[in-house]
Amino acid sequence: MKKFNEALDEIRRDETRALRVAGYEPVLRKSRWCLRKRPENLTDRQTTSPREILQHNLKTVRAWLSREDFQRFWEYSSPACAGKFLDEWTDRTMRTTLQPFMSVAEMLRRHKPLVLNWFRARGEFSAGCVEGMNGKAKLTMKKAYGFKSYNVAEVALLHTLGKLPTPQVTHRF
Repeated sequence: MKKFNEALDEIRRDETRALRVAGYEPVLRKSRWCLRKRPENLTDRQTTSPREILQHNLKTVRAWLSREDFQRFWEYSSPACAGKFLDEWTDRTMRTTLQPFMSVAEMLRRHKPLVLNWFRARGEFSAGCVEGMNGKAKLTMKKAYGFKSYNVAEVALLHTLGKLPTPQVTHRF
């Protein structure tokens, strides 16, 4: 979703610039968070802006609708159905003129097997454990900054992440 939001922001910024140069009213001004949030999470003050924006035939509106359409992807329970939806969505997106969204579609095509792993795991695993391991690895690498060889850093990582026993030293400090 981060990539979707970045692509949507890029389209919105480009279109805002183009509308300003053409002399049109600033319809998309201050609409960043209204477009980024899910419709059910918008505040009362923010709900009027998407309604106003949707009245215009803008690239930003098409990009926002495409992103909202992709949300259906997470409702599937089988990897085969989700894969079929992903293929159809990426095909539709590649036929548009929205270059940032075409980049997202290409990325999803490249990583399709990895994305579908979430469905194979039935949503039982979260990325929290992976993020925790990455944090520990980064901290260990930061501590190993002065090590002269890769092997010493590798051993430090194995001891930290694998909770291996520390070796007995031959002398005391």
